[in-house]
Amino acid sequence: QVQLVESGGGLVQAGGSLRLSCAASGRYAMGWFRQAPGKEREFVAAISRGGTSTNYADSVKGRFTISRDNAKNTMYLQMNSLKPDDTAVYYCATTRSVIATKAPAYDYWGQGTQVTVSS
Repeated sequence: QVQLVESGGGLVQAGGSLRLSCAASGRYAMGWFRQAPGKEREFVAAISRGGTSTNYADSVKGRFTISRDNAKNTMYLQMNSLKPDDTAVYYCATTRSVIATKAPAYDYWGQGTQVTVSS
């Protein structure tokens, strides 16, 4: 059983920044997803097990950066230039794929952390 613990969410004004963290109980390829009220869960970013490959949703390219510290088994999502449309619960997840952008490819999920961007 993989344990995932997210942190770093909060309330920020539009144009501001937040950094999310996801501590895992092992080393896996991982990803971030988000779900806004009344909407389906959507892919945000993914990173390979070694950190050499990354993938981003078009909506966050150039604003968000995914990274990881394998010594700490922790993944990060640096979010800059935040917009009200980024408001959602953000989830981290692990996958046995090399890297994946689809939710069904992910096996274990964190509890989620709320990000709210005010206008």
